[in-house]
Amino acid sequence: MTKDINILGIETSCDETAVAVVRNGTEIVSNVVASQIDSHKRFGGVVPEIASRHHVEQITMVLEEAVRDSQLSWDEIDAIAVTEGPGLVGALLIGVNAAKALAFAKQKPLVGVHHIAGHIYANRLEEDFQFPLLALIVSGGHTELVLMKDHGNYEVIGETRDDAAGEAYDKVARMLNLPYPGGPHIDRLAAVGEANIAFPRAWLEEGSYDFSFSGLKSAVINKIHNAKQRGEVLKDEDVAASFQESVVEVLTSKTLRAAKQYQVKQVIVAGGVAANKGLRASLETAFKQVDIPLLIPPLHLCTDNAAMIAAAGTIAYEQGRRSSLDLNANASLLLK
Repeated sequence: MTKDINILGIETSCDETAVAVVRNGTEIVSNVVASQIDSHKRFGGVVPEIASRHHVEQITMVLEEAVRDSQLSWDEIDAIAVTEGPGLVGALLIGVNAAKALAFAKQKPLVGVHHIAGHIYANRLEEDFQFPLLALIVSGGHTELVLMKDHGNYEVIGETRDDAAGEAYDKVARMLNLPYPGGPHIDRLAAVGEANIAFPRAWLEEGSYDFSFSGLKSAVINKIHNAKQRGEVLKDEDVAASFQESVVEVLTSKTLRAAKQYQVKQVIVAGGVAANKGLRASLETAFKQVDIPLLIPPLHLCTDNAAMIAAAGTIAYEQGRRSSLDLNANASLLLK
């Protein structure tokens, strides 16, 4: 009988302090997340120094709770997986050093994990992968299309050249005086608005799978400023709906085109913006028409969590990848 593999994951790349235990890369045994949203809300975005301080305060409590919830002994935990990058370097360092201390104290293998790989493998906690697959990662710091021909094999075929989609959402939300994080509020307004404002779509050069949302963000900001100067009244819900339609159309179109070109057997969506109802609906409609299975994780696995890090770490562990105790945080770590 094959022995179960239990991996403890740690995630501190931004403003969530999270620890989880995952069995065999597919089953969540425990998953604890301490959010910092209330602390950063008044600043309209994440303040790196504050995020790091909160991680220091919370990491021990979150770790103890996750291990207690798992009802496993340390003898039953096979390895420690931790986000080594990308992310806020100060925040990453808290998780990396906690993981190294645990690995040393408990004599467990240490596995460094790429944050985006974690988001991709959040989907495997719901359903197993079919290769080749295409992953659309959409979050506050990332917008990428990743082709995977096997576990742990990542080929980035498209990425953002400037602002990520989630970053554009937050900046437009700020212009509309909406609270942080802005994505859910834009999504809510868009659902009741009309997309009656012609905002641009950045398709870039022919055949490109790269993304660009800086021009769209600027167009929205200029539209709001010009309307104020002329005394025109723009409905916030119409601005939100028009902005979201532009983002969603580009994301859906490029993902669909790439899925057809690479003849993938599955398309998965990952990252915080995967929780966006408008994006989900658009992708579901598009891929139903071409009969390519679409996998989108539940809302609690879209945002940063440690179960996804443990899931990705399980694959790395099974493939024999190990990190030494001189592992360091890498804010600009590449996915490869």
